[in-house]
Amino acid sequence: MADTIAWDWQTGEKSIPVGNSNSRFEWVEEPYVSYDGERVASIVNIAEGEFTVCVNGQTWENPFEKIWHLRFTADDRLTALVSDAGEWTLAVDGVSWENRFGYVWNPLFSQDGRSIAVSFQQDRQYGMALNDVPWEETYGNLTDPVLSPDGNHTAASVQVIPTGEVEIRKFQQGTISAAKDGVVWDRPFVNVWRKAMNLNGDLAAEVRLTLYDYTIAVNGSPWEKTFGGVWEPIFHPISGAVIAPVRVKGKWYLAEEGRLLWSTPFDQLWHPVVSPDGKCIVAIVATGFGKWTVAVDGRAWRHVFSDFVTDMTFSSDSRKIAVIVKDKERWSIAVQGTAWNNTFDMIWKPVFSPDGAHVAAKVERGGKYTMALDDRLWRQDCEAAWDPLFSPDGTRLLVKTIEDGTYFRRVIPVGEFG
Repeated sequence: MADTIAWDWQTGEKSIPVGNSNSRFEWVEEPYVSYDGERVASIVNIAEGEFTVCVNGQTWENPFEKIWHLRFTADDRLTALVSDAGEWTLAVDGVSWENRFGYVWNPLFSQDGRSIAVSFQQDRQYGMALNDVPWEETYGNLTDPVLSPDGNHTAASVQVIPTGEVEIRKFQQGTISAAKDGVVWDRPFVNVWRKAMNLNGDLAAEVRLTLYDYTIAVNGSPWEKTFGGVWEPIFHPISGAVIAPVRVKGKWYLAEEGRLLWSTPFDQLWHPVVSPDGKCIVAIVATGFGKWTVAVDGRAWRHVFSDFVTDMTFSSDSRKIAVIVKDKERWSIAVQGTAWNNTFDMIWKPVFSPDGAHVAAKVERGGKYTMALDDRLWRQDCEAAWDPLFSPDGTRLLVKTIEDGTYFRRVIPVGEFG
C-alpha cells in the first residue's frame, strides 16, 4: 500500500460531478476510485468500436477497440486490459505495454502496486507476463496464477503432458505441474491448485498425487505425508515454514511441514493467517454443521455463526482480530468473537485503525451504501461507496462515495459517527 502520510487528510470534502458524463459518451461503465480518493475513472464508449477511459472528466489520449477490468494499483496508477487491432495487452494510465497477445486476463498487483502481472494466451499456448516481460516458455493450459508479495516472481499451474479427452491413464499418472517465472517443476502431478510464494521466491502448492492422496509440494518436492485433502498453503513470515489445512480421517487439522501443528480437529478449517508479530496463527473453522467461527492457535472462539465467516483481518499490533460473519442470513462484523449489534444486507472487509482502537467497513442496507465504525452507522446513504481508510494517526476516516451523480471524497473525524 502506498504511503498514506502524503495524502490530503485536512480537506473535509471534495466533489467531482460524474453524472453529466453520460451525455458526452454513448455509454459509461461503473466507476472506480483511486486509493487516495483523488481520482474517479470509468470506461466509456465514444463511438462504435471505440473505447477510452474518463478520469476526473478527462479522457485518455488514445482510444482502443475494447477495454475491460479497470483497476487502480496500490500506488494509484490506473490500469486496464485493452484490445487494439485484434490484440490484447495491459495499459497503465493510458500507455500500453509493448508486448501484444491473443488474449490477456486476471491482472495481479504486488502489495506496493509497483509490479503488475497478467496471464496471456498466444497461438493456443499460455503463460504469464510480469511488467511487460512474458515467460520464455509457454504451456498448453494455465490456471491459478499468483504473484509474489514483492512483485518479483510469477507462478501458475500448467499442463506439461498433452492428453486427449479419453486418455484417462495419462491423467491418473499426472499431467499438471507448477511453473515459476516460466520454469516448470521437475515432476508432474494429477493436479496442482492454489499456491503461495514467500519473499525468497519459494513456491508452495496444493497437489494431488493420486486419485485419493493429497499433500503440499514446496519447490516441486511434496511433503512425505499424504492426506485426504488439503487447502491453500501459506508461508510463516518469521520461520519460513509452510503451513496448510489438511484432512485426516474426515476431520481438518492445521499442519506445518507435513506434521500436525494443531491437535484439535475441526469439521472445516481454512484461510490460516499468521499474526503480524508472528506469535500466533488463526484460521476460520467449523466446530460442527452451521457452527462457523475463528480458532486462535487451535482454540475456537466461544461464539459461532450459522452461515459463514470470511475476510479475517488482524490489527497491526496483533492484539485484535475482525472478521465478516453471516448469521441467520444477515451480515455483520465480529471483533474478538463478539458480533456487532447492527446487521446488514452485505458488508465488506473490515479495516482497523493503525492503533487498533477502531474498526470500519463499507455496508449495504436496502440497496444503499454507507459506512460503519465500531458498530455505529454514518448517517449518509449513498448510491455507491468504496472501502474506508484510516488516517495514519487513526483520528480520521477517508470516505469515498457517489451521491446523486456526484463523487465525494470526505475526510471525517471518527467522533462524528453514530
